Amino acid sequence: MIPLGLSEVALLVGARSRLEGTVTGEVRVDSRLVQPGDLFVALPGERVDGHDHVQAAAAAGAVAALVTREVPSDVPLLVVPDALSALQDLAAAVFGRDQPLTVGVTGSSGKTSTKDLLGQVLGAFGDTLFPEGSFNNELGLPLTALRRTAATRYAALEYSARGVGHIAFLCGIVQPDVAVVLNVGSAHLGEFGSKAAIAQAKGELVEAARQLAVLNADDPLVLGMASRTEQPVITFGSGADADVRGEGLEIDADGRARFSLVAPQGSADVALTVVGEHQASNALAVATALLGTVTDDVERVAALLSAATPLSRWRMEVAERSDGVTVVNDAYNANPDSMRAALKTLAVMSRAKTRRTWAVLGPMAELGEDSRQAHMDLGRFLVRLDPTALVVVGKEAGGIYAGAVLEGSWGGESVHVDDADEALALLRAGVRPGDVVLVKASRSAGLEKVAAALLEEDTP
Repeated sequence: MIPLGLSEVALLVGARSRLEGTVTGEVRVDSRLVQPGDLFVALPGERVDGHDHVQAAAAAGAVAALVTREVPSDVPLLVVPDALSALQDLAAAVFGRDQPLTVGVTGSSGKTSTKDLLGQVLGAFGDTLFPEGSFNNELGLPLTALRRTAATRYAALEYSARGVGHIAFLCGIVQPDVAVVLNVGSAHLGEFGSKAAIAQAKGELVEAARQLAVLNADDPLVLGMASRTEQPVITFGSGADADVRGEGLEIDADGRARFSLVAPQGSADVALTVVGEHQASNALAVATALLGTVTDDVERVAALLSAATPLSRWRMEVAERSDGVTVVNDAYNANPDSMRAALKTLAVMSRAKTRRTWAVLGPMAELGEDSRQAHMDLGRFLVRLDPTALVVVGKEAGGIYAGAVLEGSWGGESVHVDDADEALALLRAGVRPGDVVLVKASRSAGLEKVAAALLEEDTP
């Protein structure tokens, strides 16, 4: 964070106090993470109230605490009506001063993977701020924004939404210079009600763009957002009508994409280390956002994309045991689009090395009244990819099993179990050396534990 005197912090958040001292560290909402020089923000949580931990934050070295009521404290208190709102105001003020070039990313799927690629590539051109994981909501975005320093030249940020107006609100905290929209899918369909509403929400990022909008030409709903900005629009995709294209796409035996990056500035080959065919589109989005804004060097961008590595956990995270069993942990989140992308990658890994494959799938959350049909459609789709075995986990995911059976998968090829423990027992009994196991579900299912357990049992 850029160092700020406490009196200035008080002024920015409306605390109306004149205090001695300076925030030289970070802004924290977890007292266990506080270090000397930090500012602690007391927020109410689902199980705990940050106000109960102000003294712990003070003991750890916090210089002050942002609170909504007076509490016993050995450090100055900045009392405000709403601590979260004050945190957001502080972030907007600090980040907006001589704002670094900021690339904002949104979409129904792929935001975090794209942000990770973007942050790594931008980092080669100057000091770059980008969060670990998915700090993309009304709390995560301002906390990330407050991590900027005087040296920060670039920022790669995610913008998420659970409804119309959410991204517009986030853009009021950090307005992106470059807005990147990846796709409009079925994620959170139950909360939005329709894909049209999802497109309306995602397009709020385009409306906020200060310099440029980068849109996926392969997605009609995304392409339709071009009319929502007066800024220049550049498109990416696989078709000839895209401004920046990926040509000659191939997926290798390990599920990694190779393609030729073709842009107005030139062309160069890309060979990604991240896993999944969908990562090619993510990489194209990154290249499109940078070419013409940060650099015109296509070969350098291609080389940096090829060198970028997976950063965020449980997103097509691949690990191999000493007996050759490969575990693909994609259990952070799931929706119909990301499920299909993961299953297509599993199919490629199977065919390339003639390996047995296991699809261990849990429920896709927040799909609303179409949830049952979406799960059944996925089951039908999966059978056409011909995995060796399907293990469906949990009652909510039962439609996947039903769809697979209706498509002709029976005789033990498809199994429906109650929970993760039962799935793990089945895998322990059936997995052979050299098999590939994909584990995927919405985060609430907790299937990452299955992947972790399989890897912990590695015996050289």
